[in-house]
Amino acid sequence: MVYCVGMTGGIGCGKTTVAQMFAELGAAIIDTDDISRALTGKNGAAMSAIRTAFGVEFVDADGALRRAKMRQLVFAEPAEKNRLEAILHPLIHAQVVTMLAQVRAAYCMLVVPLLLETRQYLPLLNRVLVVDCPEADQITRTMARSPLNEGEVRAIMRNQLTRVDRLNQADDVLPNAGSLIVLQGAVKNLHLDYLQRASGGHSESIVLPE
Repeated sequence: MVYCVGMTGGIGCGKTTVAQMFAELGAAIIDTDDISRALTGKNGAAMSAIRTAFGVEFVDADGALRRAKMRQLVFAEPAEKNRLEAILHPLIHAQVVTMLAQVRAAYCMLVVPLLLETRQYLPLLNRVLVVDCPEADQITRTMARSPLNEGEVRAIMRNQLTRVDRLNQADDVLPNAGSLIVLQGAVKNLHLDYLQRASGGHSESIVLPE
């Protein structure tokens, strides 16, 4: 199995931006959110089961998931969230395993927003990288990029580990509260470390300066 780093972080911490930087340096990227979107998109492999479980009102005219409607439901009803996850999680996991077997890069970055909450991907990993920023930044960034209001963002954050808990479980921490130039430099340092580890070298856990 390819050397694999699991990347996680709270909503709005910048996981997508960081993943793109690692990709530009040559890392293979597998993002479970991308897989989920494909499964619930037009003619997605999960849509038949979702239609059966939740009804046609959760499917749009193109056969894709009505995401806003489903988001409202799972926020209001935890049991419904569990039902949706029971459909999606096995399909996502199977796709991740298939994609990992096909990686030809020196190492893979597996991006999982709820990596430390669900823990199902930990057996596939060699390292855990947490992208970190202050909670106020999480809220501001998420509201700027999405239609979510502050209350909805905070509701999502309550369903994630606390910042302290994430940091306590990290092998490596990547602060993302400064400029893109600083972030790029920190990503490059981690990339070099992961190349060394993937080739059999060793170095200590990394907490990069902010």
